[in-house]
Amino acid sequence: MLLLTLGVVGLYALFLQWFLGWGEILSRWRAVGPGTGTMALALLVVTYIIRTHRMQDYFRHETKGRFLALFRVTQIHNLLNIMMPLRTGETSFPLLMRSEFGVPLARGASALFVLRLLDLHALLAAGGVGLVATAARPAVAGWLWALFLVLPLLLFPLRKSVVRLAKRHLPAKLTRVTDEIDAGIPADLGAFGRAWFLTVVNWGIKVAVLAWVLALMGVGPLSASVGGALGGEISSVLPLHAPAGVGTYPAGIAAGATALGASRAPDALETLAGASVNTHLLIVVSALVGTGLSLILPFLAGGRPRS
Repeated sequence: MLLLTLGVVGLYALFLQWFLGWGEILSRWRAVGPGTGTMALALLVVTYIIRTHRMQDYFRHETKGRFLALFRVTQIHNLLNIMMPLRTGETSFPLLMRSEFGVPLARGASALFVLRLLDLHALLAAGGVGLVATAARPAVAGWLWALFLVLPLLLFPLRKSVVRLAKRHLPAKLTRVTDEIDAGIPADLGAFGRAWFLTVVNWGIKVAVLAWVLALMGVGPLSASVGGALGGEISSVLPLHAPAGVGTYPAGIAAGATALGASRAPDALETLAGASVNTHLLIVVSALVGTGLSLILPFLAGGRPRS
């Protein structure tokens, strides 16, 4: 994994030199300010800690008292997701959970599937803030957004009926997907509500940070910077995700920003392209920092991560 990561990072560095040039990249970060850049990086690392807490709550019996070990698992999984193409890094999660905590593969896979559905819902809800801000009737849009935000909680009591209905009417090929969702959903509303809440907080912070960075680098209006953050993150969960997101993540940012109001003038598009690449660089660096911390912290705590 180390050689793969170093190879992809090296190719990514060459791509950045060809596309913008490191001098231009560093000058844009100097304009933002080292303190601001460090704060953005730190907030992204905070989202990794929140994500780990969500996993620990989801697998509370298997991971009790082993937060640092779980942090390492989630960070390796996150780094593999970023570095490997076509979302193939997802397969590492159930394998890592079985190796480290003895979680059966089926349970790890089904839980990850449900959490990814919650991720997608929260990501769309975070992006909906930009739509509400630009709506002709913001009060109505705000109420609809709030309803969408809590929709998983409203549907949870109906989950058994929904699963039975889905099995009755969906094609046989989708029955397995329905079974995986049912197996991965927590048994009680309290556990599901905590997973939903931590997911919303995680994605709210991440989208806000990315939108903030895009705005600092000249992407506007606000709806465009939020759209850019949303577009980049949606591109990362699609099957067409390139290794390290090279090309696909910045393209997602550009598409999301222009869809929600960014100017298409040549100068504005040039600014958007530079901001997209720099924001993607921030994501890659935060993943590397998070993984590094997950490997260092056990030693600082007096332990040693298991191989």
